[in-house]
Amino acid sequence: MEGADICVLLLPEPLEASSVRDQADDLLRADGVVAVDPPRMPYSAFGRVPLGLGDGLAARQARRLVRTLRRKLGEPRVVVIFHPLQYQLGRAVIAQSPGAALWYWRSQRVERAPGLSDRARARLETLHEQAAERAALVICASDELARIEGVAGRRPVLVPPAADGFPAPPVPEVVAVCLDRLGGDTDWALLRAVAQQLRNRLVVLLAGETAEDECRGDEDYAWCRESPNLVWLGPVPEAVAARLVACADVGLAPLRADSSSDSAAPKSILQCARLGRRTVTPEVAGVRMWARAAVAANGPEAIAEALLGFAGARARPDEELREWALEQTARVQDDPLWQRLADAGIDVRVSR
Repeated sequence: MEGADICVLLLPEPLEASSVRDQADDLLRADGVVAVDPPRMPYSAFGRVPLGLGDGLAARQARRLVRTLRRKLGEPRVVVIFHPLQYQLGRAVIAQSPGAALWYWRSQRVERAPGLSDRARARLETLHEQAAERAALVICASDELARIEGVAGRRPVLVPPAADGFPAPPVPEVVAVCLDRLGGDTDWALLRAVAQQLRNRLVVLLAGETAEDECRGDEDYAWCRESPNLVWLGPVPEAVAARLVACADVGLAPLRADSSSDSAAPKSILQCARLGRRTVTPEVAGVRMWARAAVAANGPEAIAEALLGFAGARARPDEELREWALEQTARVQDDPLWQRLADAGIDVRVSR
């Protein structure tokens, strides 16, 4: 490719974080298109120094950049900038390459962004006008931007944003939520088997603290950490957890069926019930107390089938279940303690 004519994309930020990554990736499939990451001196510096000094800095950068491009890749024939603050460097690069054209890609009106000082706004507006006038091609990401450039007397090309890099898996049939602590009591083999069986038909929102030290070395846990249909959210406030339940069809409590967790009665079952959602669990003894709100199943296939049975339930929460759960208040649950306190002669009147 050395000695060939090339198109140079001067990226305002690294490609992975670029707002035009999909279009850039598309163009970069061509052998003659190359991308250049931001220089060591950030482009923001061109907004702080006098224009004349900025021109001098840009000229020195451009000489180094063009020498490198010629030595390794080829001769710049098209130079693309994406921000007004890149204009001075872009102009300097084409000055080093006679016959090269400048393209100016507009994703938004950065010169009108809120919070800019008057000085910064004036600098951006000046550089934008200079870039748009000098550019052989103005590229606009929206028809409104194209309209604005047209009013200014320019003939822009409309190139809307793409989202090729964003995954588009099938819409899941069922969304489950797990609010429990995730650690040694979690049956990772069960969760893995269910996730593998349902694949794109299921998304599980895992919203709870993860005890990494209890899971270290567990291959099933490691698989679950990487599975795209298991979404790890970490600990969340209860107000956020409630909204997650409202977005889900069903709760999931993947308890390990052993002597430690078999007797557990996860509070998350009642939490989900307060929003009219039942919870699917393995057949462990502890959840029988919440039989009104839990659906017990034995083995991955049965768990998967039970979860699919709640597909779409987020649009029709069980109001009777919700009413029942809201009645399970601390005062009701703690009544045996209150009675014993009273029997012991302790004043149980509530004053605070």
